[in-house]
Amino acid sequence: MDSRLTLFFFIVFYGLTTVVAVSHAALPSEVYWHEMLPNTRMPSVIRDLLRLGKDGVHVTAGKEMPKGGTTVDVRKGGVGVDTDHKGKPIEIQRVLIIYRYEASEDQLHDDQYVAIFFLEKNLHPGAKKNLHFTKTTPGATFLPRGVAQYIPFSSSKLPDILNKFSISPGSLEAEAVKDTLSTCEAPASKGEDKYCATSLESMVDFATSKLGTNVQVLTTTVDKETATQEYTVGSGVKKMAGPKSVACHGQSYVYAVFYYHETSDTTAYMIPLVGNDGTSVEAVAVCHKDTSAWNPKHLAFQVLKVKPGSIPICHFLPQDHILWASN
Repeated sequence: MDSRLTLFFFIVFYGLTTVVAVSHAALPSEVYWHEMLPNTRMPSVIRDLLRLGKDGVHVTAGKEMPKGGTTVDVRKGGVGVDTDHKGKPIEIQRVLIIYRYEASEDQLHDDQYVAIFFLEKNLHPGAKKNLHFTKTTPGATFLPRGVAQYIPFSSSKLPDILNKFSISPGSLEAEAVKDTLSTCEAPASKGEDKYCATSLESMVDFATSKLGTNVQVLTTTVDKETATQEYTVGSGVKKMAGPKSVACHGQSYVYAVFYYHETSDTTAYMIPLVGNDGTSVEAVAVCHKDTSAWNPKHLAFQVLKVKPGSIPICHFLPQDHILWASN
């Protein structure tokens, strides 16, 4: 049997052994999605995070561990976890979704950050903007909820987490873990409800608790990845129904973690874009009508030359970010 199509999760909870084998069938997390959201298509961004053999964290069974793997204890039992954590913490998360943060001088002069923001009044066919759409979420795999909920996820447990995943203190990887935990534990901004999902199941639960099950799950899709270029807004800009949406942003971590936040005074759009080289993009954007509680030195205000609370501010979502919206 092809090992890529078989996954064993071996978890022992206080002497109770549960074995789930998946072969030529949907993974348990996919089953949960279809049970909770029977009429909602699972985006490829999410499906990719369930694939076996992807860089990041791989859960295996038995005593034999892959090269470079480490064992993560789950109460009295354990699961094998192979980590391939690499890369620099993604600073764009901080200025894009954490509205209390002040932009750094480097970010103010980095086109990757600056180009994300725009004013709603400038969203019309023919509008032009220099953009670079690229995947920003680290290559990590969703853990099943039964595993994720028993792995420490707290700043107070940082030494234990680094030890379990064989991450050297002081390394870039350790800083990424620390930053993600800090982001997840920080208080929500005014008018915001936030949550960090460490499994697909918890992701679905949070979104449906805010929006119900009659939802669309939207992601930015790109024909091909290109360098920064000028894009033109095409006809067919679509405004999504409802004033509420739930956005989730991938974080730098050793397994898939998404920062979710719900804001009640927003408008979501699907925006067709065409690059100078012909590349087609269906971009997701969110416009925030009330920015009065944001840090006055947030990147958006400095880029757009506006004051907090004065005018709706919009931003594009990168490819690996997800927006949930009511139908």
